[in-house]
Amino acid sequence: MKPVNEYLSIYRKQLQQLMSQITPTDASKPKTTSHRFFAAFYERVSRGGYERNIMGPLRKEIIGQARGIVLEIGAGNGLNFAFYNPAQVQRVEAVEPDTAMLRYASERVKTAHVPITLTQAPVEALPFADEIFDSAVATLVFCSVTDPVHGLSEILRVLKPGGALLLVEHVRAEGAIASRVQDIVTPLTKLLAGNCHWNRNTERAVADAGFAIQDRRDLGGVLQPVIMLRASRS
Repeated sequence: MKPVNEYLSIYRKQLQQLMSQITPTDASKPKTTSHRFFAAFYERVSRGGYERNIMGPLRKEIIGQARGIVLEIGAGNGLNFAFYNPAQVQRVEAVEPDTAMLRYASERVKTAHVPITLTQAPVEALPFADEIFDSAVATLVFCSVTDPVHGLSEILRVLKPGGALLLVEHVRAEGAIASRVQDIVTPLTKLLAGNCHWNRNTERAVADAGFAIQDRRDLGGVLQPVIMLRASRS
């Protein structure tokens, strides 16, 4: 009969062999999602007055600044697609991690005026080579990104030097009371609204990632203040 220490030694070797076959980064990679009920709700709201009268004009304005080969982050249900101008935009690579949202977006691709390729991928793991995009667009996206700083670093990687980052985002409120309310409701919005964080300071994250902010405009809102921002890769 083998001594206990020998059995323990064999067990440890087998355990080490098993652990060596597990890639730690696999578990840490951002995952694709499928928020089916939220996607259906968002699609319904997208057909109403808020999208038509408020968000639609903002999308048109920010998309109007896109040039060349464009990366769209978090394409959602494809509401930006109609605004790309073929006189300015060569093509669009649009990424979206959510399966349910992609179903809606794939329908809107059919009526776009420029070539658009849809890829299921999170911003934290962009499947593109370095320095290939002239512009990157995100509208109401970074509130729900799992790791905003990593995602912005990925955008920085794939943008050409001098490339533009174009954002319309709701951000953290400046007032003490409003920001406190945002902190209180954020656990609920994360659960019910596709990981949406009301209390994110996306403007600071953009600067921290290494972008140079060129233009910023406040678009109003108390509990959900919205900004339009243009930044560039130096």
